[in-house]
Amino acid sequence: MKKINYKIAFSDKRGKIVDLIEKEKIHAITYITIKKNAVRGNHYHKKTIQWNYVLSGKLKLISQFKGKKKKSILMKKGDLVFTEPWESHALVGVSDECEFLVFTKGPRGGKEYESDTYRLKEKLI
Repeated sequence: MKKINYKIAFSDKRGKIVDLIEKEKIHAITYITIKKNAVRGNHYHKKTIQWNYVLSGKLKLISQFKGKKKKSILMKKGDLVFTEPWESHALVGVSDECEFLVFTKGPRGGKEYESDTYRLKEKLI
């Protein structure tokens, strides 16, 4: 898991333009909501890379590579966090409701949604 510090590409009186992800092939963009204390994930992907971008609210992302220590990050509006293949991950809602986007590179969208998802026997959360 890695938090990405992005920069404003352009700004004027009309507002800002921010490039969240550059030079990557994105296969799916998924909109997800999560309610307070609800848990999502508790799985890993063998081929899929994901970028999680919070639109509103707060959530906690926990991740772990096999044999390594768990990592945890509190995400809020505007945060962008990257997870890699083989990185187990789970999310828990911290605010009443959180909205976020998941940008996916690899088999994860549409009919392929579960094709690269491996559930954890021992959950992170």
